[in-house]
Amino acid sequence: MYKENKGFYFEEVARRYLVDKKYVILDINFLCKFGEIDIIALKDGVLVFIEVKGRKNIDFGYPREYVTPIKIKKIISTANYYLMKKKYDNIQCRFDIVEIISNSKEINHIENAFEV
Repeated sequence: MYKENKGFYFEEVARRYLVDKKYVILDINFLCKFGEIDIIALKDGVLVFIEVKGRKNIDFGYPREYVTPIKIKKIISTANYYLMKKKYDNIQCRFDIVEIISNSKEINHIENAFEV
């Protein structure tokens, strides 16, 4: 329960940050058999798949360091399923990470964090 509430908090902070940056939020917590994508948004004609990672501090590393190769593979598979399900053809896509460090109130938006 605590983990889910903490995750919801970080995702809500990220969502508000993205809306302030003029992203149009299309989906939150898109879930399928391949995995989950925290936020799917549109910005300047680009479909953006966003992984949200948060930590209280950086004592054990930056939140982005917890986006492992296995997690990246799941995100890409989930994004491909999303594109197929929503019938998106010929749309530019990218994968971002929004990391939040709550003690310092720091938000880092890493665009093109990884590629297919």
